[in-house]
Formats: sequence, structure tokens, C-alpha cells
Amino acid sequence: MKDLLGIKDLDGVLLKEILDEAKKMRAVMDSKKRTQDCKHKNVVNVFYENSTRTAMSFEIAGKTLGATVTNMSVSTSSVTKGENMFDTVKTLESIGYDTIVVRHGMAGVPYFIAKSVSCSVINAGDGRNEHPTQALLDMRTMLDHFKTLKGLKVAIIGDIAHSRVAMSNLYGLTKLGADVYISAPNTLLPHSIEKFPVKVTTPQEAVKGANIVMTLRLQLERMASGLISSTGQYAKVYGLCKELILQADKNAIIMHPGPVNRGIEMTSEILDGHNSVVNEQVTNGVAVRMAVLKMCKNNA
Repeated sequence: MKDLLGIKDLDGVLLKEILDEAKKMRAVMDSKKRTQDCKHKNVVNVFYENSTRTAMSFEIAGKTLGATVTNMSVSTSSVTKGENMFDTVKTLESIGYDTIVVRHGMAGVPYFIAKSVSCSVINAGDGRNEHPTQALLDMRTMLDHFKTLKGLKVAIIGDIAHSRVAMSNLYGLTKLGADVYISAPNTLLPHSIEKFPVKVTTPQEAVKGANIVMTLRLQLERMASGLISSTGQYAKVYGLCKELILQADKNAIIMHPGPVNRGIEMTSEILDGHNSVVNEQVTNGVAVRMAVLKMCKNNA
């Protein structure tokens, strides 16, 4: 595993290995200790899109492993002078970076970079394509509550079409044997949904008896106008509320990749309730990114 570019590229065995390593890294985090797994290694975070959770968790993950971490400011880099992507990443490689963590608004950019450099490349989100570490932290959180994902009912509700998180989760959850139900307005379903072994249905049927309920952010910044009538109407039909969640299994966990639009994707009552594991997801994000940085480094 020189790179982590997408969940689609992983077989079930490697997927489980990463999740198992993340469990070990979570134990390191909980002990408040640091390791030397990435000592003398240089990691650079190159984010062409804004980020809080992903960017900061990659930074603390690298530092906890003993790496030197740099956050490259794209807005003040030579990119603003017209430097192209190839020259930027070749420069980073020549400076001495061992790992490039990249987020970009265009799908496929991490793949291009991985072919252009010999250092490891980790996809931190590319366009509408994938967000592999988010799906890994989601699955790690699920496994913290359930011994296996095989046979579990997972409901994913929301803006599937614009969500790279949804795409990575669909690849991962189906590889691990979960029964996935998705619900969204027709205008927010991807054209590729038919290639996944999932059931498209209403929010009520998706949530009924579900072990895991995940809602997704309405990505208004990526939408053309007219895809939904209004956020208020969307919330009435697809927003997670007390009445809807009562149809899930009594031990169901509630998830969201963040940031959450309170009152739209779910009510504050649900988000802050005892079934919510949103903050656990954030913590597991560090553990997962520690595992990925360690594993890519060890096999580079």
C-alpha cells in the first residue's frame, strides 16, 4: 500500500487490516502517548478545498506518529502564480516530503499525483469521487459498537449525488457485507447508483429496524439551482427527527460526517442525543489517519 486513493481500490482483506490497525492507533491515542512509527518522515497536507476535521486530524495523526507535518497554504503558494499541479507536487517531492495528503475539488487528482511522484499519496477527498479516510473512520466507529458489519442494516439518507463520503462508504460497507438502504430525492441520487448492491427507498423504510443511520450534509455549494424545492421542505421529508428515528432499532447509532446543518439533516435533539456517535467519528478520524500514514509509510 504505497498510496490510499480510494476504497474502491481496496480488497476486503486490506480494508480489514486498515480498520484493525486503526483500533490499535485508537489505543495509542487513548493512552496519550506518542510513537516513533513515522520518525524522520515528512508529511505535507495540500488542501485546495477548505477543511476542519480532515486537515486537523491528519496533522495531529502525523505528529502523534513522530512525523514532521507541514500544512501547505495553497492561497499563498506558487499555485497563485500559475504553477501547474505536476510542477507543484514534483517540487514537494524534491524538497523531501515522503507523503502528500491532498484534497481537491476535481475528481481524479490524487490518482494523477500518485503517478507523478514516488512518495506516498493519500486522498483526503477528490471532487464527488471518494473520501476514503472518512469512510474508514465511519466503519471503524461502527465496528466499535458492533462486532461485525455483515448483515447489519445501514441507512444512508441525504445528498448522495454530491457526496464523496457516500461513495466511499458504499464501496466499503458492501465489501464488508452490510445491507445498505439509501434514501434521497431523485435529483440527489447519482446516476451510478445502480452499480451498487443497495436498495433505494423512502426514509421510513430505510430507517425501519436499521442498526446504523447516517445522514449526509446538503452540499448546496456543489448544487445547481432547483435540485430541491427548499431546505425547509427537504428537512420535513429527509431530516432525521425523533419520530423517524423511533422506527430504527432501539440500539441504533446515529452518524454524520460533519459539518452538520442543524435542523436540516437532523434535529439538535438527535445530534446531541445518546444514540449520536458524531463526536466518536471525529476522534476515530485521528486513529484511522494514523493507521493510513503508518501503513503507507511502511510499504512505500
